[in-house]
Amino acid sequence: MRLNTLMKGVAAAAVALVAVSAVGEAEARVKMKIHSAFGRNIFVIGPGPYNVAKAVKSMSDGEVDMKIFEPGALVPGTKYFDPVSTGSIDGAWGTPGYNVHKNFAYAFFSAVPFGPRAGEYIAWWYHGGGKELADEMYARDNIKMYLCNLIAPESSGWFRKEIKSTADLKGLKMRFFGLGAKVMEKFGVSTQLLAGGDIYPALELGSIDATEFSMPAIDKDLGFYQIAKHNYFPGWHQQSTLGEMLFNMDVHNKLSEGQQTMIEESCKSQVVTSFAETEAKQGAAMAFHTSKGVTTHRWPQEILDELEGAWKEVIVEEIKVSEDAAKIWESMSKFRDEYKIWGEHGYLK
Repeated sequence: MRLNTLMKGVAAAAVALVAVSAVGEAEARVKMKIHSAFGRNIFVIGPGPYNVAKAVKSMSDGEVDMKIFEPGALVPGTKYFDPVSTGSIDGAWGTPGYNVHKNFAYAFFSAVPFGPRAGEYIAWWYHGGGKELADEMYARDNIKMYLCNLIAPESSGWFRKEIKSTADLKGLKMRFFGLGAKVMEKFGVSTQLLAGGDIYPALELGSIDATEFSMPAIDKDLGFYQIAKHNYFPGWHQQSTLGEMLFNMDVHNKLSEGQQTMIEESCKSQVVTSFAETEAKQGAAMAFHTSKGVTTHRWPQEILDELEGAWKEVIVEEIKVSEDAAKIWESMSKFRDEYKIWGEHGYLK
């Protein structure tokens, strides 16, 4: 009788232990809602957050589950900074250039006119102080930022008519991104920042006359070639573009050190993947545009010189009014000065 009672007690204890263990495992699992600024169907930048989420889930054996939401499902496409900051959403995928409404200095973490190409940019980021400056700025708004995407040079514009001089830009209404928008405004362009999915309807309706968004392989899927038949290069405003994955700091701090490392390493992997793929796919996309009657132009050197001159005016203005912009620009300029001899001698022209 005593043995039977003892066995029942052992069985009950075992059941309780299993129950406690199951609760513990459930509590250890992390589920996050992550907004994406880009639709999944957009080349490279759309699938990016899904790639990261899949990698983190695999590495964590399912402990960290990031569910990605398409633009508009949680918040509008580019309007994710404040919701992440307040914790209304756990995180977001986008680019620092979309955060200029909060602090225009964020644009420097995305793309710089006449600025560094991919290799130089991430060299500054990881070894020249860029990451530390970004960490400090985002932390003010209760956000943890990971560099999580890197894409090759972009097109610098889709126009309905050929642009023969900068005088032809005056009066145009144009979707334009980041610091480059301030350069275009020097030439009388009225700029606005639209999310990718809003650009084609705006072109079609005439709300804007011209646009830039990204590179040929991305622009192709958005259909700009159907309306604007003149595509201009090089992307003087975005010789490379960095992307971000953001997390509410309180949410991020609840992750273990190992889980945080999984996110960081998955993002580094996505940086390599995105850059390689964007380098690989542009030729075919440009050939497609040609087959659809698009004329591919390269800006004459005199126009590039005028654009660069305007950029030099813009940067002087920006660092006068923004302490953050001044700090970032000082750091980047110092790094680029040191890098210059390598850049000029290490590579074929």
